[in-house]
Amino acid sequence: MSKSYYVYITSNTSNSVYYTGVTNDLVRRIYEHKNKLVQGFTSKYNLNKLLYYEECIDPKSAIVREKQIKKYSRKKKLDLIQKQNPGMYDLYDQITEIQFVYFSSPLSDVEMTL
Repeated sequence: MSKSYYVYITSNTSNSVYYTGVTNDLVRRIYEHKNKLVQGFTSKYNLNKLLYYEECIDPKSAIVREKQIKKYSRKKKLDLIQKQNPGMYDLYDQITEIQFVYFSSPLSDVEMTL
């Protein structure tokens, strides 16, 4: 099974400040931002709204892409975000959706112990 790497952009609720980061676990990392579990720029400026992300195949390409985006002007970052997320919504719920499996009958005692 191959591992995924992500480049992402977060912002505050007013979308006035952007932060570009890289991670190998997007859900965990955004959770950390949202709950201010790591002190730094994102916690100081309340950058807990996931506006953009893209998947990379290896850590090197993710870091190269992160550095590329960090060099973008504010306008170019906004254009990049709005291509994927024109409403500028928080994408966290999208990446954490849980699919429920419904059973037509209750589990037997054997199935519950497995």
